Amino acid sequence: ISARGRDIGSGPYDDFLQIDAAINKGNSGGPAFNLKGEVVGVNTAIFSPSGGSVGIGFAIPAHLASKIVADLKDDGNVTRGWLGVVIQPVTKDIAESLGLEQVSGVIIADVQDGSPASKAGLRSGDTILTLDGKEVESPRDLARKVAAIKPGEKPTLELIRDGKPMTKKVTIAKLPGKKKVASTERLDDEPKVSLASLGLELSSTEGEGVAVVDVDPTGPAAEKGLRPGDHILEVSGIEVEDPQSVASAIERADRKGRKSVLFLVRSGENQRFIAIPLKQV
Repeated sequence: ISARGRDIGSGPYDDFLQIDAAINKGNSGGPAFNLKGEVVGVNTAIFSPSGGSVGIGFAIPAHLASKIVADLKDDGNVTRGWLGVVIQPVTKDIAESLGLEQVSGVIIADVQDGSPASKAGLRSGDTILTLDGKEVESPRDLARKVAAIKPGEKPTLELIRDGKPMTKKVTIAKLPGKKKVASTERLDDEPKVSLASLGLELSSTEGEGVAVVDVDPTGPAAEKGLRPGDHILEVSGIEVEDPQSVASAIERADRKGRKSVLFLVRSGENQRFIAIPLKQV
């Protein structure tokens, strides 16, 4: 076994063993044994430019395979826990903009209505540090941990909100259908406002947030991934309703001495945080 917890891009719950045992076409689904003859995994994939074994293979760990088999026998499908949040890594810029001392955990970008997270009082901007005392290292790590919890169980989350530590108990549930997204169509008759220092042109919307109408491809906003059609929902944790409220929130962050300003942005059905260093503004 060369490594554990490998992600090969096959899905949100990737947790593969990397092995150097020869795996070739047709071997998928076969057992991977240790030197004692015990099954330690189920062969799944290989990394190979030619299609043959080059000593880099991937196997589903035996304990995960056993759970999947048990679920299929009992229920006919695989049961995974669900929290109902959109999360992303805490980068150095995001940590600074939130006033966090350490770059750790994951930040909640969105909470689905009616989800376990919503019922537990979690909200956008919360930073999750641990789940039942186990450190959360990345978004994929949290997804794996939550997926392994049976629906109905109540793990404890340690998190930071507005710079203050707190704990929340959440009742894990099964995954429902896709959520609906509120309308965020731009109002054509609304005046457009330019924030030249950011390289943004903004307009009000029919729904929540402020529409990004145009982005200077050489500006700091474009460098951080903002695109026309995106919608700014919050700036530095404050909801924004018009372009002027965006500008005011940026000014407040600057007066507080923040090195970065944090945007909560919706792109289509997805929400994410984007931190723009104020030295670029």
